[in-house]
Order: sequence, then C-alpha cells, then structure tokens
Amino acid sequence: MNILVIDAQGGGVGKQLVTAIKQTIPHVLVTAVGTNSAATSAMLKAGADNAATGENAVVVACRKADVIVGPIGIVIADSLLGEITPSMAAAVGQSRAKRILIPFNHCDTILVGVSDFNIGKLVKNAVTEIQALI
Repeated sequence: MNILVIDAQGGGVGKQLVTAIKQTIPHVLVTAVGTNSAATSAMLKAGADNAATGENAVVVACRKADVIVGPIGIVIADSLLGEITPSMAAAVGQSRAKRILIPFNHCDTILVGVSDFNIGKLVKNAVTEIQALI
C-alpha cells in the first residue's frame, strides 16, 4: 500500500499526517511530496519513506499512489497561497487513488457543514479512514 501525503507551505499538516500514519500503520509505504522544499523536508523528518518536491513530483506520485492524503486545498487550483498549480489539482482529482482530504476553512474556501476540529483530531480521523481502506 502506497500512501501519498501532499502538503504545501511549511508542511505542518503533512508532518503530522506522516507521523500519525507511521505510528499507527508502520508497514505501509509513505511517500511525501511537498510543493516546496520546506514542506518536503518537514515530512521527510517525520518519517516518510520517500520524498520529492514540486509540480512534476505531485503529478507522477499521484499516478502511483493507492491513497492520497492532504489538506483539501490540494484539489483546488491556486489554493494554499498559490502553491497548488492547476496541474497538481488535476493530478490529485484524476488519480485512481482514494483521496482523504483534511477540511480547512481558509484560503478563500469555506466548507459548509464541516465542524471546526483542531488539526490533531482531523489527522486522527484521516488515519482512521486510511486504516478502514487497508
């Protein structure tokens, strides 16, 4: 099982996801792709098995993933302060992988009906969904 974690900016959400996945489901392969080197570095330090940076890395990794996890902005072009390109959003959206998206009400996107949980609770819920898929 290849789990792809995608994050942008400082990689804080991705870092928490990688840590939680590796602690809870240590036998899975976790590939981390950051939109920038800071995000990639944070996820690699958290224990990702493989890591890469940039638009092409997102596109290629989406083709090889069984599960894609990250903030909901990874499917919205120009989100996360402009770090998600249209090609990245399309690659995530068109992938055959299951997508587990963390809802955040920021970057001009409001998700109606989504409770305002803290990041720790959202990460825990995402890992529970990954376990259900395995």
